Amino acid sequence: MTGKVGPGYMEPLADLERTQTRILQRITDLELTADQSSDSFPLSSSSSCSAGAGAADDTSTTEGRLSAILRSKGVRDFSFKRVPSDYYDWTLEARRDVLGAASIHHICKSIVLVNNRAPAHVTDCSDRNNSKYYVAIVQYTARFNAEFVKNFLYELNNGQISKKKFNSELVDVRFN
Repeated sequence: MTGKVGPGYMEPLADLERTQTRILQRITDLELTADQSSDSFPLSSSSSCSAGAGAADDTSTTEGRLSAILRSKGVRDFSFKRVPSDYYDWTLEARRDVLGAASIHHICKSIVLVNNRAPAHVTDCSDRNNSKYYVAIVQYTARFNAEFVKNFLYELNNGQISKKKFNSELVDVRFN
């Protein structure tokens, strides 16, 4: 992948998104079928939620706040996994095992980015097309490509915002 976004880029991206959504829905349907056929066999050892309530309703915790956001956006089935504090020191194979992933290529990381060239009036995430911050989900086995993000945002805005206004960098961990 060159990182360049051409005029025909958004249509294949939309096709990919539809395919991913269908796959995720089929997985959810399979999980629900498995849950109904045997309540004694848990599919995950993690904290999980479906459309109903549960421990994740406590909005004083990060898990609770994220659960509330997901439910408000119509996400019916999701789970959280708690890992030991030294998790990031583990090999990818050990992380795969604790997460129950099929391979190391199935585990991802979230990268929080700040657009340090956003105009002064852009201070938050209220406009998804032109935000101060973005989260990119990247496979551990893939390389992050900032140029690709810049081109994607340019295309998302139909070229109305100059590429010079997009420069994504990792958020400083002290920002937290």
